[in-house]
Amino acid sequence: QVQVVESGGGLVQPGGSLRLSCAVSGSIFTIYDMGWYRQTPGKWRELVAAITSGNTNYADSVKGRFTISRDNAKNTVSLQMNNLKPEDTAVYYCNVNSSDSYYPYGNDYWGKGTLVTVSS
Repeated sequence: QVQVVESGGGLVQPGGSLRLSCAVSGSIFTIYDMGWYRQTPGKWRELVAAITSGNTNYADSVKGRFTISRDNAKNTVSLQMNNLKPEDTAVYYCNVNSSDSYYPYGNDYWGKGTLVTVSS
Protein backbone atom coordinates (compact mmCIF):
# COMPACT_ATOMS: atom_id res chain seq x y z
CA GLN A 1 0.00 0.00 0.00
CA VAL A 2 0.94 3.63 -0.48
CA GLN A 3 0.58 6.24 2.24
CA VAL A 4 0.31 9.96 1.58
CA VAL A 5 0.70 12.33 4.53
CA GLU A 6 0.45 16.13 4.41
CA SER A 7 1.82 18.59 6.92
CA GLY A 8 2.30 22.32 7.32
CA GLY A 9 -1.19 23.75 7.45
CA GLY A 10 -2.30 26.33 9.96
CA LEU A 11 -3.51 29.85 10.57
CA VAL A 12 -1.80 32.73 8.81
CA GLN A 13 -2.59 36.39 8.31
CA PRO A 14 -3.34 37.80 4.86
CA GLY A 15 -0.10 38.47 3.03
CA GLY A 16 1.70 35.78 4.98
CA SER A 17 3.34 32.55 3.86
CA LEU A 18 3.02 28.86 4.54
CA ARG A 19 4.79 25.80 3.24
CA LEU A 20 2.92 22.54 2.83
CA SER A 21 4.76 19.25 2.59
CA CYS A 22 3.64 15.81 1.50
CA ALA A 23 5.50 12.57 2.11
CA VAL A 24 4.77 9.42 0.14
CA SER A 25 5.74 6.00 1.44
CA GLY A 26 5.00 2.33 0.84
CA SER A 27 5.62 -0.23 -1.85
CA ILE A 28 6.20 2.33 -4.59
CA PHE A 29 7.60 1.48 -7.97
CA THR A 30 7.42 4.85 -9.71
CA ILE A 31 5.80 8.18 -8.85
CA TYR A 32 4.44 9.93 -11.93
CA ASP A 33 2.42 13.06 -11.21
CA MET A 34 2.21 14.86 -7.88
CA GLY A 35 -0.09 17.69 -7.03
CA TRP A 36 -2.01 19.77 -4.54
CA TYR A 37 -5.76 20.26 -4.55
CA ARG A 38 -7.98 22.26 -2.23
CA GLN A 39 -11.58 22.15 -1.19
CA THR A 40 -13.97 24.40 0.71
CA PRO A 41 -17.40 23.42 2.04
CA GLY A 42 -19.98 23.09 -0.72
CA LYS A 43 -17.45 23.28 -3.54
CA TRP A 44 -15.70 20.78 -5.76
CA ARG A 45 -12.11 19.90 -5.04
CA GLU A 46 -9.95 22.01 -7.35
CA LEU A 47 -6.43 21.68 -8.66
CA VAL A 48 -4.01 24.18 -7.14
CA ALA A 49 -0.70 23.00 -8.62
CA ALA A 50 0.74 19.89 -10.22
CA ILE A 51 4.20 18.71 -11.16
CA THR A 52 5.40 15.95 -13.44
CA SER A 53 8.99 15.01 -14.13
CA GLY A 54 9.60 18.22 -15.98
CA ASN A 55 6.55 20.45 -16.01
CA THR A 56 4.46 22.42 -13.54
CA ASN A 57 0.88 23.59 -13.80
CA TYR A 58 -0.91 26.14 -11.63
CA ALA A 59 -4.43 27.37 -11.16
CA ASP A 60 -4.78 30.93 -12.44
CA SER A 61 -5.73 32.10 -8.96
CA VAL A 62 -2.36 31.11 -7.47
CA LYS A 63 0.06 31.84 -10.32
CA GLY A 64 2.91 34.03 -9.15
CA ARG A 65 2.16 33.32 -5.49
CA PHE A 66 2.49 29.54 -5.08
CA THR A 67 5.39 27.30 -6.08
CA ILE A 68 5.29 23.53 -6.25
CA SER A 69 8.43 21.42 -6.03
CA ARG A 70 9.29 17.76 -5.60
CA ASP A 71 12.20 15.74 -4.28
CA ASN A 72 12.27 12.46 -6.14
CA ALA A 73 14.93 10.99 -3.87
CA LYS A 74 12.75 11.54 -0.80
CA ASN A 75 9.35 10.98 -2.46
CA THR A 76 8.09 14.33 -1.27
CA VAL A 77 6.25 17.26 -2.81
CA SER A 78 5.96 20.73 -1.34
CA LEU A 79 3.85 23.79 -1.94
CA GLN A 80 5.28 27.17 -1.01
CA MET A 81 2.43 29.63 -0.61
CA ASN A 82 3.22 33.34 -0.47
CA ASN A 83 1.05 36.43 -0.28
CA LEU A 84 -1.83 34.37 1.02
CA LYS A 85 -5.35 35.69 0.69
CA PRO A 86 -8.52 34.87 2.65
CA GLU A 87 -9.87 33.11 -0.43
CA ASP A 88 -7.00 30.62 -0.17
CA THR A 89 -8.61 29.26 2.98
CA ALA A 90 -9.37 25.58 2.36
CA VAL A 91 -8.40 22.03 3.15
CA TYR A 92 -5.40 21.20 0.99
CA TYR A 93 -4.95 17.66 -0.27
CA CYS A 94 -1.87 16.01 -1.69
CA ASN A 95 -2.43 13.79 -4.71
CA VAL A 96 0.03 11.27 -6.10
CA ASN A 97 -0.21 9.07 -9.16
CA SER A 98 2.14 6.13 -8.78
CA SER A 99 2.67 2.50 -9.62
CA ASP A 100 3.16 0.01 -6.83
CA SER A 101 2.87 -3.67 -6.02
CA TYR A 102 -0.95 -3.48 -5.95
CA TYR A 103 -1.34 -1.23 -8.98
CA PRO A 104 1.61 -1.83 -11.29
CA TYR A 105 0.08 0.36 -14.00
CA GLY A 106 -0.60 3.29 -11.71
CA ASN A 107 -3.21 4.56 -9.26
CA ASP A 108 -4.22 7.84 -7.65
CA TYR A 109 -3.61 8.24 -3.94
CA TRP A 110 -4.81 11.03 -1.66
CA GLY A 111 -3.78 12.31 1.72
CA LYS A 112 -6.30 13.16 4.42
CA GLY A 113 -5.79 16.89 3.97
CA THR A 114 -4.41 19.78 5.97
CA LEU A 115 -6.35 22.92 6.82
CA VAL A 116 -5.06 26.32 5.76
CA THR A 117 -6.84 29.32 7.25
CA VAL A 118 -5.99 32.83 6.08
CA SER A 119 -7.52 35.37 8.42
CA SER A 120 -6.64 38.45 10.41
